[in-house]
Amino acid sequence: MTIIRQNDLIDSIADALQFISYYHPVDFIQAVDKAYQREQNPAAKDAMAQILINSRMCAEGHRPICQDTGIVTVFLKVGMNVQWDATMSVTDMCNEGIRRAYMNPDNVLRASILADPDGARTNTKDNTPGVVHYEIVPGDTVEVHVAAKGGGSEAKSKFAMLNPSDSVVDWVLNMVPQMGAGWCPPGMLGIGIGGTAEKAMMLAKEALLEPVDIQDLQARGASNRAEELRLELHEKVNKLGIGAQGLGGLTTVLDVKVKDFPSHAANKAIAMIPNCAATRHTHFTLDGSGSAKLTPPKLEDWPEVTREAGANVKRVNLDTVTKEEVKSWKPGDTLLLNGKMLTGRDAAHKKMVDMINNGEELPVSMQGRFIYYVGPVDPIGDEVVGPAGPTTATRMDKFTRTMLAETGLLGMIGKAERGPIAIEAIKEFESVYLMAVGGAAFLVAQAIKSSKVVGFPELGMEAIYEFELEDMPVTVAVDYLGESVHQTGPAFWSKKIEAEAIEVK
Repeated sequence: MTIIRQNDLIDSIADALQFISYYHPVDFIQAVDKAYQREQNPAAKDAMAQILINSRMCAEGHRPICQDTGIVTVFLKVGMNVQWDATMSVTDMCNEGIRRAYMNPDNVLRASILADPDGARTNTKDNTPGVVHYEIVPGDTVEVHVAAKGGGSEAKSKFAMLNPSDSVVDWVLNMVPQMGAGWCPPGMLGIGIGGTAEKAMMLAKEALLEPVDIQDLQARGASNRAEELRLELHEKVNKLGIGAQGLGGLTTVLDVKVKDFPSHAANKAIAMIPNCAATRHTHFTLDGSGSAKLTPPKLEDWPEVTREAGANVKRVNLDTVTKEEVKSWKPGDTLLLNGKMLTGRDAAHKKMVDMINNGEELPVSMQGRFIYYVGPVDPIGDEVVGPAGPTTATRMDKFTRTMLAETGLLGMIGKAERGPIAIEAIKEFESVYLMAVGGAAFLVAQAIKSSKVVGFPELGMEAIYEFELEDMPVTVAVDYLGESVHQTGPAFWSKKIEAEAIEVK
């Protein structure tokens, strides 16, 4: 009989969460590099370059890959012959590991978990509780998978109860474009088929823990229906031309994982969950000999990538930028932002709109300013700010018209596409929306030279900050005429892939 000590599980989970906060899985990095090497769309290629550069920087600096350090999911397979030397429940041990990881002063991780989700939505301050799943199996070890899932990709999860004769492929190809780019492609799709509603979702989440190996499957061929679906969906999803960050291109998914389970004759449950460019998971086994020892990847596992400045790169001073200058920017242009920029995301926008509706003065003037949708990680040491990548912009769509009409806001910066109501407001008020790369948070933070809270300090990471920038890279995503690169880019590249019979691997 194996005895597993309480602190061995706690320490192992804490170490694993720190480990995955700054080390991408090597198979994921290799897959992104292959996609980067063959990408033909310069905008998508630059996005993947930023992801690869950011990944290496995080591995070297032991800082988070993404400012959204995720909600933690733990899968445990507990051997029947295991005995626990513990006073806490296994769930409590997992949560204590999460608490220690996220409050580690050497690498602070952002606390994103809110209690009372449909009420007060109060931050728990330590990112607990996590979501813990158990399976009791034969054996004398405890096998643990730990993942930290970003909210942007989790928000794009899909589920349906199909009719038995419905096509899984058709459903997936219908759903993926509806997901937009808020899940930060290129990434993986986990698909669960069968069982019941909750079983299908579990299968999809578990599938994302598997390594990227689609090329191996392509080489040897499918041996069952799940593998046939993987091959077909990998090819057909990439032929949609959505591309990195939704900018259009050859690679939208690096791999598609499919797990299935027997189902009732009347049902075909299907779930799809994407993993983003901040894919974070690892696996360890406890055998009673102590806490897990995780082996870091070698820096040689990361490719040497440099960004190439194209002819369409423009340097912008946000302190002096005018509406006339904004009108000269074209969708797909790369800008390097300098000067002072404000920040604000969901909670700050709601408070500002409520204040406007009540006739109250905002804590800071938005006239002629740009606002960045971000909730940064707390800084450590001599950092000005921790990793500070963009959050999903569509969550701010419902506030956009009021902000543009009532505050004099000139432009917005976020992640992925904007929806129709935001685009109409941008067009009406001759504003602009700029896109920063999701999954390049530490790289973006290097462009932030000073930071101070200027509004709503009680909101923590959702407070309004003022950042001073030096060459922060962004792409013009929606121009003042309402033209969106997230609409034109994928449309162009899907046609090009089909017309030129470009192979998507």
